[in-house]
Amino acid sequence: MDIETARYITTYYYHLFSDEEKLALRHQHSTIKLSDREEDNHIKVTELYKEKGWLSDWQPALDLLKDGEDVFYINVAKRIMAESPHKVFLNYCSKCNGLARTPQAKQCRFCGYDWH
Repeated sequence: MDIETARYITTYYYHLFSDEEKLALRHQHSTIKLSDREEDNHIKVTELYKEKGWLSDWQPALDLLKDGEDVFYINVAKRIMAESPHKVFLNYCSKCNGLARTPQAKQCRFCGYDWH
């Protein structure tokens, strides 16, 4: 599975994530936000994130992220497609077979074909 399809599935079908995957994703997003912080606020904000449950020290969730963000997205998307393919709609253009931007899109972002 390519990263574009994996991102599409993980963006629009978040409700199919396992609790462990949701925790890992929340941890990943919080880590990215913390990396932009100045050193003065970093410790305070890190403690706040841990207190709120946005950062995790639970090893099974962290293990999902150990190979990087792209691998995480691909693995989650593969699992979702293996377990619930009937719940996922991959909205492909009938003209060029490109993956539309959203499941509800009616215009191809690659060739401009319109199926309204």
